[in-house]
Amino acid sequence: MPDREAFEKAKKKIIGIDRQRLSIGTLSEKTVHAILKNYYEPDEDKQEIPIQSYVADIFHGGEIIEIQTRQFNKLRGKLETFLPLYPVTIVYPIPREKWLIWIDEESGELSKRRKSPAKGNPYMAFPELYKIKSFLKNPNLHLRLALLNVEEYKLLNGWSRDRKRGAARYDRIPTDFVQEVEIDCLADYMQFVPFELEEAFTSKDFAKAAHISVSLAQTVLNILYYVETLDRVGKKGNMYLYEPRDF
Repeated sequence: MPDREAFEKAKKKIIGIDRQRLSIGTLSEKTVHAILKNYYEPDEDKQEIPIQSYVADIFHGGEIIEIQTRQFNKLRGKLETFLPLYPVTIVYPIPREKWLIWIDEESGELSKRRKSPAKGNPYMAFPELYKIKSFLKNPNLHLRLALLNVEEYKLLNGWSRDRKRGAARYDRIPTDFVQEVEIDCLADYMQFVPFELEEAFTSKDFAKAAHISVSLAQTVLNILYYVETLDRVGKKGNMYLYEPRDF
């Protein structure tokens, strides 16, 4: 369960107490990263610590925490170096609910907030986990999927008539820490298997039960099979059949 008081303190430290007076020009592309780093470790003396040839986001009590907002492939070198030495926790933020705010580059004017119909979920982490698949069985590796409500600021510089399609994202500002999903051992991956899937099932069955696309379901199942949460027990046409393992 997220510590909402600690999260509010981290937000105030990074973006100030009065959000209404904050100029959008003072925000950083890494606001989500900075807030989460100060949430998980408020002491700046334990942040940005050199270890071997890399710099850890947080090093405290013999443990490393890395906040990674995307591109897990860039973590491979760090993981190869850090995991033989210390426990490593990767924190991955996922927008749960998102409000879009558009910025006019010429005037600096901000649009009214508009809620995006899309909702994030923990399964969205799996395409990133696939990029570090070979490390997932390491007992020193732990994961925290941080589901956040966010305000997303985008520049009106896209190619469509309203300048929104293809527009660049300026920043994301977390407003609430909704949920934290923890993965500390291989058995914890079982939480991603919907309860109703008791008998052999395909990727289509999984997608329907998890309310995700079939392509995302295939990536999730690839990981769950690799970490030995699921067994392949046959085929139905050209699709594998899966069953949960007993832990």
